[in-house]
Amino acid sequence: MFVLDKHGHPLQPTSPAGARKLLRSGRAVVHRHTPFVIRLKDRVRDESTVPGVAVGVDPGSKHTGVAVFTERDGSRAGRYALQLDHRGGAIRDKLASRAALRRGRRSRNLRHRAPRFSNRTRPKGWLAPSLRHRLDTTMSWVSRLTHWAPVTAVHVEKAAFDTHTMSAGRPLEEVQYQQGTLAGYEVREYLLAKWGRTCAYCGTQDVPVNIDHIHPRSRGGSDRISNLTLACIGCNQTKNATLIEEFLKGKPALLAKILKQAKAPLRDAAAVNATRWALWRALKATGLPVSTGSGGRTKWNRSRTGAPKSHTLDALHVGELESVTAWPSRVLVVKATGRGAYARTTSDRYGFPRLVRPRIKLHHGFQTGDLVRAHVTTGKKAGVHVGRVLVRSCGKFDITTRHGRVAGINHRHVRHLQRADGYGYTTQKESDRDD
Repeated sequence: MFVLDKHGHPLQPTSPAGARKLLRSGRAVVHRHTPFVIRLKDRVRDESTVPGVAVGVDPGSKHTGVAVFTERDGSRAGRYALQLDHRGGAIRDKLASRAALRRGRRSRNLRHRAPRFSNRTRPKGWLAPSLRHRLDTTMSWVSRLTHWAPVTAVHVEKAAFDTHTMSAGRPLEEVQYQQGTLAGYEVREYLLAKWGRTCAYCGTQDVPVNIDHIHPRSRGGSDRISNLTLACIGCNQTKNATLIEEFLKGKPALLAKILKQAKAPLRDAAAVNATRWALWRALKATGLPVSTGSGGRTKWNRSRTGAPKSHTLDALHVGELESVTAWPSRVLVVKATGRGAYARTTSDRYGFPRLVRPRIKLHHGFQTGDLVRAHVTTGKKAGVHVGRVLVRSCGKFDITTRHGRVAGINHRHVRHLQRADGYGYTTQKESDRDD
């Protein structure tokens, strides 16, 4: 749990039991509900008694893992973990839909806005809106953590894999990759991401996979990335040194798919790598010490500590470390939901206006997305309901709790816990998460 002093300056985080003890004794008050932050009423920060924490960041295309941990003599102890669920895919789809609608209006010679893409220049460092969203969201949460915890350093995964050593013109020749501690980790991580962690020949998932040469080495095949794929143990042994054209003679569609994917670049990874560089520059601009590491090294660190695969545990294992003594058992999942839409009408399936939305968002002091508590004493909905609210101008609200949606609650029974900030929050066990 995050702790602030009486003036709002961050102190060393404490355990949930310690936070409950401080609240029961009256020494602290709740400063924020989610993430849970308390503020002490009888203490002022003393720099000499606050050892500080570090933040680890594992950027991703759909999810970004963030871990808060303490460091001592190369060992790390996880104190807090959160996963950011981005909506970059939704932004990309909406922009593509908007562009298609505009092109359609121009081609049909209807009333339209003139195209402006031919007379615009992009500034240096420009990112697509979907990538900019990932960068801004991650930086926003790193900034929040620096206000709630005494952050002294940031560790970020700067590249998913060392693409410089895996280029077509430069094979892996360095000793540290062939005989050193990182041997094979960069290549394997790249292939797992490119082939979706499944067997390329039978599509089996969640089983141990081997690196297979599409064109066998015994028949002149190379070790380049474009000639490598993933195969389960059964398919790998059955194929052996057989040419892929002979092995998949009866499956021409699968053969064409594998050969096409083998030559295709990993576009998602390239986009994420571009975001990582921009994130690294943004983190450097904060003035905090920033250290970097690759995804291959992160995976090697996890293999030594025995930690399962997840975004938050990857964030805990970024960079150089000796050991990890503990990690959080629960993870705060933060989903970017946005702050509403600009559209004032809702259309039907044919594109015609169906209803007109109100011009104001605030109704009876609440707006959609606020975290609230409703205490209903009588009726079918009697009880305490905690969750996100959906407001209506009539005063009958819906509250979405972890057990489902409760509809038609009068606004007089509703009390604020936290204002909407563009994110939805859920808590999950580390072992229950599927990454």
